[in-house]
Amino acid sequence: MVLRQTSICLLALLAITPAWAEDFETRLASSPHTDGTRANVAGEGRAKVSLDGRTLTVGGNFQGLASAATAAALYNGAGIGVPGSKAFDLTVTQDVTGSISGTLTLTARQAAELRRGHFYVQINSQKAPNGNLTGWLLPPHPFAGEAVPVKGHGFLPQLDIPRK
Repeated sequence: MVLRQTSICLLALLAITPAWAEDFETRLASSPHTDGTRANVAGEGRAKVSLDGRTLTVGGNFQGLASAATAAALYNGAGIGVPGSKAFDLTVTQDVTGSISGTLTLTARQAAELRRGHFYVQINSQKAPNGNLTGWLLPPHPFAGEAVPVKGHGFLPQLDIPRK
């Protein structure tokens, strides 16, 4: 009888305990598509997202664009470094320095794709309407720095995490 009551209390506690949010982050870097667009693509930034159930909260900032930002969005590609289609619009400051934000609801499939590194943030600007800054959302991890070698295979979630 005591075991049954303990089990019921434990299940009730688990039911009211909020799920832990999952965090992801990215460094936003310039991404010229051709040598001809290199002069128009400049700047840097950071974005962090938190997935709580299926609610994704996005926040970040950027600076140093060659022209004012015009749009920001989350895109869903086939994997890290593979461009994809726009999934969600984000709010962006229409300036060369500013912030991005958004709160949106993912499907179960989109949440799984986020965990495998398929989602990325893209900021477009007046002089780079097809992408000024981009960055793939990954679990928080150390950044060694520009041109610093990393021992081992590095960090590629779609290769490190078993596919389901």
